[in-house]
Amino acid sequence: MAHEYRLLRFCALFYALGLGLHTADHLRRGLDTVTPQVLWIGNISPVVGIGVVAAVVVGYRHAAMLAALTGLPVALGVAAVHLLPHWSAFSDSFDGAHGTGVTAMSWIVVLIEIAGAVALGIAGMRIVVREHANRAGAAFP
Repeated sequence: MAHEYRLLRFCALFYALGLGLHTADHLRRGLDTVTPQVLWIGNISPVVGIGVVAAVVVGYRHAAMLAALTGLPVALGVAAVHLLPHWSAFSDSFDGAHGTGVTAMSWIVVLIEIAGAVALGIAGMRIVVREHANRAGAAFP
């Protein structure tokens, strides 16, 4: 099981890298290129993400559950905001983004963040499922 926790830590750090690079790209592009809704959700998501990464790195006993609960929703949220065509005030679509400073690097860092969040969620789920199965097996020898 130790290797699963090492994988979880690697995924958390990979996600943190993507999150940091994506945040830096937003700062480079300028905060005035997004709607207030994107700005607010873009501030809440990193706070949650940093909290989960910190929980994983310090070995908090519920870190895998936190990763499982947040990884995939964060990935879906970031993908919806940036990869879908403009759909609402919560959209900062990279599709056809003109004059907003979106570059190839913007695409790369957002994809790194999404991949990291997916990996974090899956790694967390693997641990949660395995621990649940182990507890259930212990209850029924």
